[in-house]
Amino acid sequence: MSLLSDLINLNLSDVTEKVIAEYIWIGGSGMDLRSKARTLPGSVTDPSKLPKWNYDGSSTGQAPGEDSEVILYPQAIFRDPFRRGKNILVMCDAYTPAGEPIPTNKRHNAAKVFSHPDVVAEEPWYGIEQEYTLLQKDVKWPIGWPVGGYPGPQGPYYCGIGADKAFGRDIVDSHYKACLYAGINISGINGEVMPGQWEFQVGPAVGISAGDELWVARYILERITEIAGVVLSFDPKPIQGDWNGAGAHTNYSTKSMRSDGGFEVIKKAIDKLGLKHKEHIAAYGEGNERRLTGRHETADINTFLWGVANRGASIRVGRDTEKAGKGYFEDRRPASNMDPYIVTSMIADTTILWKP
Repeated sequence: MSLLSDLINLNLSDVTEKVIAEYIWIGGSGMDLRSKARTLPGSVTDPSKLPKWNYDGSSTGQAPGEDSEVILYPQAIFRDPFRRGKNILVMCDAYTPAGEPIPTNKRHNAAKVFSHPDVVAEEPWYGIEQEYTLLQKDVKWPIGWPVGGYPGPQGPYYCGIGADKAFGRDIVDSHYKACLYAGINISGINGEVMPGQWEFQVGPAVGISAGDELWVARYILERITEIAGVVLSFDPKPIQGDWNGAGAHTNYSTKSMRSDGGFEVIKKAIDKLGLKHKEHIAAYGEGNERRLTGRHETADINTFLWGVANRGASIRVGRDTEKAGKGYFEDRRPASNMDPYIVTSMIADTTILWKP
C-alpha cells in the first residue's frame, strides 16, 4: 500500500509543466456529481482559457443515445486537494453542441440573474449552511448507529464531543481543510442535532460564486467519503420519526440591507418572499415536505412566517441585525438537497428584481 500511496502523492511539478484538470459537472438527477480528468500543457488560472470538453449525456440521463454529445463549458477553477501541486478542479456547466444550455443546467439562468445591473449594484452576499448525513456503506444507516437500531435520543450530539456522540469527525475535518486548500470560502463546521449528521458553511460568497463554491465543496466531500468507505446523503429527512432533518439554510443580504436603515429593506424583502412562498418551496429541494413539518426547528411547509431569533420560522432575523437596524436574514426553508444556483438566484430575483 505504501507504494500506491507514494504514487498517488507524486509531485509532478518536479518533472513536467503539465497539469491535471478534473472537470466537474452535475448529472441528470440534478444532485449526482460527475467528473473526469484531462492533461493540460501548463497551469491555467482563468476558466475562459480552458478548453471546452464533451461527455456522453446518454449515460448521465441528459441526452438520447442517438445524439448523446453534451459540451462542458469551464466556469470556475479551484486548487485540487487530492492531486495537489498545480493541478486543478474545474466546475463546469453543460450545453448542447449548438450552444444551448441543457435542461439540467441551472447555472446558466442563475448567471443571467446575477449579471443583471440591478443585482450587480446590490452585491448579494450568501452564506449557505449545508447539512448532510454520513451513512454506513452496506446498510445505508447513519454511522455510529447500531445496525437496524437507534442511539439515545437527541440532545447530546449537537456540537458534541466524544466517541459516543461524534461520529465521522475525521471526514469532517479532512473536508474542512481540503476546502480551504481548494480556495473555497468555507467558514465553519459543526456536529448536528441528529447523530451522524454534520454541517459545513460556505460564505460569505457574492452572486454566482456561492453556487460554484457549494457544488465544489459537495464534490470534495463526496470524494473524501469515497476514500473513507462511507456514503454521503443529502436526503432532507434521512430517518423518519423524532430526528432532525437536514437543510441548507441560506443567509442573505444586499448592499441596501447592510447599510443604515437596512432593517426596513429586509422587512420589505421578506414580505416579497412571503408572496412567492409556494414558488420558492417548489424549487427548494425534493422531499422537503418530510422535513418542513413545523417540528424539529422548522416551519410547516404550507405556512410562511418570519421572526427575530425564531428557529421555527420560515425566515429568521438575528438579534444582532434587529439591534443594529441593518444586516442579513436567514431563509430556513431550503432542503439539504437544494440546487444552490436555483436558490441563490431565486432569492435575488424575488427580493431585487420582482415588482409585485
